[in-house]
Amino acid sequence: MRRKEPVEALLAEALLRAVRTTSAYGGVLYLRSADGRSLVLSTVAGVPPHLLSAFRNIPVAAPLPVSEAFRTGRTVQVADADDTMRRFPRLAVGLPYVHAFACTPVTTDTEPLGVLTVLWPGSAVPPPAAKRQLRTTANRLAAALGNRVPVAPRSPLVLPLPAIGGAAPRAGGLDWRLADGWITADPALLAVLGLTPEEFGGRAEQLTEHLDAADVEPLHAALSADAPFTLRVRLRDGRRELELYGRPGRPGTVSLVALDADAATAAVAAVERLRDGVVALDPDGRISYLNHAAELLLEFSREQLTGHHPWSVLPWLAEPAYEDRYRSAMLAQQPTAFLACRPPEHWLAFSLYPDAHGLTVRIVPAGPPGAHRTALPEAPPAAPATLGATYHLLQLASALTEAVTVKEVCDCVIDQILPGFDGQEMALYLARAGRMHLVAQTGYPDGFLAPFEGTPVRARVPGAEVFSTGAPAFFESPDELLAAYPGIAQDEMRAWAFLPLVASGLPVGSCILGFDRPRRFTSEERSVLTALGGLIAQALERARLYDAEFTLARGLQQALLPHRLPEVTGLEVTARYLPGTRGMEIGGDWYDAISTPTGVCLVIGDVEGHNVGAAATMGQLRSAVRAFVISGSQPDVVLTRTGQLLIDLDPGLLASCCLLRLDPATGRALAVRAGHVPPLLRQADGHTEPLDLEGGPLLGIDPDVRYPTTEVRMPVGAILALFTDGLIERPGIPLDEGLDQLRTDLAHSPGHELGALADHLLRDARRSSHRADDVALLLARRTTG
Repeated sequence: MRRKEPVEALLAEALLRAVRTTSAYGGVLYLRSADGRSLVLSTVAGVPPHLLSAFRNIPVAAPLPVSEAFRTGRTVQVADADDTMRRFPRLAVGLPYVHAFACTPVTTDTEPLGVLTVLWPGSAVPPPAAKRQLRTTANRLAAALGNRVPVAPRSPLVLPLPAIGGAAPRAGGLDWRLADGWITADPALLAVLGLTPEEFGGRAEQLTEHLDAADVEPLHAALSADAPFTLRVRLRDGRRELELYGRPGRPGTVSLVALDADAATAAVAAVERLRDGVVALDPDGRISYLNHAAELLLEFSREQLTGHHPWSVLPWLAEPAYEDRYRSAMLAQQPTAFLACRPPEHWLAFSLYPDAHGLTVRIVPAGPPGAHRTALPEAPPAAPATLGATYHLLQLASALTEAVTVKEVCDCVIDQILPGFDGQEMALYLARAGRMHLVAQTGYPDGFLAPFEGTPVRARVPGAEVFSTGAPAFFESPDELLAAYPGIAQDEMRAWAFLPLVASGLPVGSCILGFDRPRRFTSEERSVLTALGGLIAQALERARLYDAEFTLARGLQQALLPHRLPEVTGLEVTARYLPGTRGMEIGGDWYDAISTPTGVCLVIGDVEGHNVGAAATMGQLRSAVRAFVISGSQPDVVLTRTGQLLIDLDPGLLASCCLLRLDPATGRALAVRAGHVPPLLRQADGHTEPLDLEGGPLLGIDPDVRYPTTEVRMPVGAILALFTDGLIERPGIPLDEGLDQLRTDLAHSPGHELGALADHLLRDARRSSHRADDVALLLARRTTG
C-alpha cells in the first residue's frame, strides 16, 4: 500500500509548483484557522515573511482577495495597483505596492481548507493560462490531502526557491592511496575535471594529467607531508583553477576536497574593481556582501555592516521612508531609486534591483537634490511606526467607516482585532444608566460573562475601572491579574488587555481582549490597542445615534405604506417591500391598491433618494394619488395633478409612477406611466412580456405635461407584476438585461400561490447584503370573469 506523503510536504510541493507553473516570483499559502474565523499564513516562497506580518491572520469576512476567494470558492485575480484600489481598498492601504496576484481556494468535496496565492511583478503580464494552472495545482493539493485537514503552524514555513544566474561553485572529493597511486573519486570531482565515471580508471596519472605540469610536483609534496594542507592548482586548459583542501585519512591515504570556485571568484573580483558601490541584501533586507567602493561611500566597514539592515546601522538611513523603498522593491519586484544625504552634505543615489532571492543595491555619488528633488523619498511621519502597527489602525478605521449599526460595528471589531492580534476572546461593554452592559462577545465559555452583566461603573473590576479612569490595563499573565484583582473569576485565558472606549473625551464603555498564552505587550502594541479603543468608541457612539434614528425612520416608513390591501371580487392582490441596505434603510418606493366603483386602481411609484426626506415625499404623493383616484379622476389626470403637486411642494426630488385602473369583471384596464419601468404581464400559460405602454416624463418636471393612456387586456388567470427598478438593478448589468431576467423568472416560476410567487421573485434581493436601492413589488391575478 502506498504510503501517504506528510501534509507539510504536500503543502510545500503545491506552493512551489504553483509558483513555477504560473511564472510567478513568489507565493503564499493560507490555511483555515481551527475556529474557522480567519485564514492563517502557513507557507511562503519568494516573499520575505516579515513583509506580510500584518497579514499573518486574515479574517474570513474581511474584504480582501484571499478572504473573497475562500468565501466564494472562486479564483480572484488582481492586475495592478489601480485594480487593487478599486476592488480591495483596504489591501491597498496595508500594502501600497504595485504588484499583480491571483488567489484560488483549496477546497475538498465538503469544505474549503485554505487559499493558494501567487504574485507577479507589477510590470509583468501574468501568462494567459496562469489561472487555470493555479486552480489545477489547488485541486491536486486538495485531492492529495484527502480527508486530512492541515493545521496552520504558529510560524509560516519559508521555502527556498531555486537559485538562478551564472555558474555556482562546484566541489568534489577523492581518496588518494599513496602507496600505489590509486584514487577513488566521486562523480562531482570527475565533472569538475570533465571526466565521466566510465572514462576514469582510478589511476593518479589520469588526474594529474589534467593539471598544469608546474603544479604536479607541489601537489605530491603536499600529499607526502602527512599534514592538512591547502593548495591552489591550475588546470591544463589554462582557464580555471582549483582550490585543494587535503588531510590525512586512513593509514597511507589522503582525503582531498577540490573546489572549482573560479566563476564566483571572478565575479567577486569584477565587482571589487568597480568604482560604484555594490551591496547585496538577502530577502529579509540584511547586508550579505558589499564591495570596497561601498565601504568608502558609506564610511562603514564590512564587519560593521554585514548581517545587519542598512537602516539599523546607518543613522542617516534610519527614517521609515527608506525602509519602505526596500519593501516596495521586494513586493513589487520592480527596480526603484532614491537619494539620501550622508552627513554633512554628501548626497548618494541608491538604485535597488530586486528578485525573489534578495536585492542588489548600486550606490553612486550624487549632487544636491536640485532637479532630482522629485526622486527624494517622502518625509517620514512625525511618530515613526512600523507597517504592521499602522496597518491595524488603518485597517480597522477603514472597516469602521462602512459599519452603520451597533451590530455592524461590533462584528467589524471582532473580525478585525482578534485575528490581527492573535486573540481568542473579546467582549464589548457600553455604559448605560451607571452600569456596564454587554453588547457583543466572542470566544467566552457559556455563562462566564453573566455575573458581570449590569456591573456598576464604579465596581472594583478591570472592565469597569478602565471605563472610570480612562486608562488601559494590560495583564501579561494570570498571576498579574490576580495580584491586581484577588479572587476575580478567570477562564483558560493567560493574558488580557482592558481598553477604555472614549469618544470626544467622554467614556462610553470598555473592550476586553483575551489571549490563550502569556504575552508581553510591547509599547507599540499598547499604543496601537489604545488607539483602536478610541476608533471603536467613536464608531459605537455614531452607531448608537444611527440606531435611534433608524428606529424612528423605520416607524415612519411602515406608517406611510398600506397596512392592508383591499379585497376585490375577481382579483387577488399581494405586495412586498424591501428597504435598501445602505444609509437609513428607508426610501421613496411605494405601492397601493385603491378600490374604485368599477374595480381597483393599482399604483407603483419611486421617489428618488434613500432618506427621511424621500420617505416623507413618498407619503405625500401616495396620499395625493389616492385622493385623486377616489375623486374619480382619469388615470392620466391623476398623474398630471400629482406632478403639479410635487412641483408645488418643491422638495428638490423627482418621482416615477405607473398607474393601472382595472375592471376585474371584463379584464379591461387603462394604464399610464411617468418615467417608470413597464409592468410585466404573465399569461395563464406562463408566457410573459412587458406591457407596451406609452410613457411620459418623471413627475416634478413639467406641470403642464399630459400623460398618454394605453388600454390593456388582462385575461382570466393572468398575473400582472408592477415593481420598482430596485428589483432589476444589478451592478454592471444594463437595466434592460435585468428586466429580461425578471421576465424569465416570472415566466418559469410556480404561480399557484401569489404570496409564494412574490417571495420567490424577491429571493435574490432579500439575500443581498448590499442592496443599493429599496424594492417594491405589487402582484395582481385575475381570478374570474
